[in-house]
Parts: sequence; structure tokens; C-alpha cells
Amino acid sequence: MHQPVNTRRRQVVTAAALSLAAPLLARAQSTPKIRIGYWPVAAGLPFFAAIEKGYFKEAGLDVEPLKFAGAQQVMEAMLAGRSDGSSNGTGSGNLGVGELASPGLFKIIATNPSNAKYVLDEFLVPKDSPVKSIAELKGKRVASGPGIQNKTLAMVVLERAGATGATVMELPIGQHVAALAAGQVDAVYTLEPTGTIGRLNGTTRMIEAGVIAKYILGDALAPWHGGSATLTTEFIKKNPADAKKYIAAYARGIELVRTKPDEARQYLKGYTAIEGPLTGEVPLGSYMLYNEFKPADIAAFQKFFDLFTEKGVFEKKLDVASMLYKG
Repeated sequence: MHQPVNTRRRQVVTAAALSLAAPLLARAQSTPKIRIGYWPVAAGLPFFAAIEKGYFKEAGLDVEPLKFAGAQQVMEAMLAGRSDGSSNGTGSGNLGVGELASPGLFKIIATNPSNAKYVLDEFLVPKDSPVKSIAELKGKRVASGPGIQNKTLAMVVLERAGATGATVMELPIGQHVAALAAGQVDAVYTLEPTGTIGRLNGTTRMIEAGVIAKYILGDALAPWHGGSATLTTEFIKKNPADAKKYIAAYARGIELVRTKPDEARQYLKGYTAIEGPLTGEVPLGSYMLYNEFKPADIAAFQKFFDLFTEKGVFEKKLDVASMLYKG
């Protein structure tokens, strides 16, 4: 019994479609979606630029940026298997907490060291505040960003600067300028682009930048590796070739920020609270790839982590060198 012509034609068309789709399906299966968590701070710029310039796509990768309210949520998503890594700007201390919860959780592919020259961390007060130094914040209300890293660092800096009796409360970073303007807090320990936003809209004034390098590391120009870009060890093991491609494309984002900062700045738009021409005003951070670390850099990073052990944030000492991606 013969099949109707229409039926045979449909089978031929279907077979042809399947044969065309096969390589596409194979390609889709061999290129997993890479989910990367970030929070809206200026330090994430290499990641934002790599997405917007198409560096990941050119490498044949499907990268999905996941925005979170704080670094702690980025780390929690990695722990839960909902994210495959973090962008620069994700608190290294928060990531350390994740490492303790699940040893070997991730590898650091790049950090964003900041200090008095490469500004990320800063203390701000309302523009008309009489406060001129951190020491004058004795007994005052200070906000920090959310998460254990921000709060711990704010408290230690205040203590070491002589601002005894100050209280620290956690507040989403996007609310810092408004909280100062409304008089809800007397000062904030925050991260760029907050200081730039407050300065440009005439509501806040910076009293000191690079405070972690100065008060925690003991040298205003020491590299504070406060944020880290990572990939989970599980992703690296399952997709070694894609991991290498991802890191190479990410490195292109870092290179763009280093060599063409004015071109890179525009990519703060849409990922941070900075829009339009204001992107030209934000101080840009420094970046260090896993293969650029020298012993002195590892020592500075270790000193930062040792503070968290000393303060009981980490239940035991973490070895920074073992957490760096080895290539």
C-alpha cells in the first residue's frame, strides 16, 4: 500500500530538517550556558565589557549575567549550583565563606585590587556634614553594603581609625546616597560608583578612599584584593575547554579596561547605577589575572583573609594560593 504523496513529502522535509538541526543540537549540547553572578559595582566592568563587546560570543560561549543585590547572594547561588562563577567586584571575603562551607568550591581567575590610587572603597558623609575624618565618626550611625565582608571591614576600619562607639548597619549599596541625603545615617562605607553618584548629584562628600589598604593592610597603596572573578571547580572539571575560552575572553575585558578605559567605561551603563555621560566620571579599578600574581600580591591577599580568621568570620585559616586557578 502506497503512502500519500503529501505524507512522503512531509517525511522527507522532516528528515532534512533533522539532519540540518543535528549539528546545531550537538553544538548547543557542547556549549553549556555559563551563568555568572555579579552585583552592580564599578569593579565588575571587565565582565560587563566582555559581554557587551561580544568577547564571549566570539569565543563561542553562551554567558548569562545574573544580577544580585549583594556578594553574599552571588556566593550562595554558586553553592546551590545556580551559578557557575562570579564577576569581579564580588567580595572575596564572601567567597571565602562559601569556600569554607564547600571546600574546593571555586577557583579565582582574576581579582580587582584597590587602594588609594585605584579607588573602589570609600567613606562618604552628607555634603554639608561637619565630619572631616573617619575618626570623627565616634558614636555615629554608619551604613555598609550588605554581607559579612562589608560589615566586618567597616567595623574594623572605624575601630582602627579611632571612631569608637560607631554602629554599623547593612544597607543595599544602591540606597547609600539616598540614606545620607535623608539623614538616616551619618556616613557610609561603600564602593564605587556610589561616591561618584553622590558627588555629581551634590548630596555627598568623600572623606577618605582606599581605606582597606590603609587601615587593614597598613599601606594606603597596598593591593586590597577585595573582589574576585571565579569559576566553580565543578564547571571547570566538566567543561575544561570552555573554562579556558571563558578566561581568555574575560582577560580581553580586562585588557580593554587597562588599555582603552574611556571606551570601556560606557559599559557601566545598564549594569550599575551610573548612566550616560556620568560613566566618564567613575574611577576605574585595577585588575590582576591569576597568572599575574607575584608572592607579594599573594601575601597581601592572605593578610586580608587572615583578618577574617582573626575576627571569627572564617572558622579556620584559608590558603589564598590554593584558591587561584592554575591554568
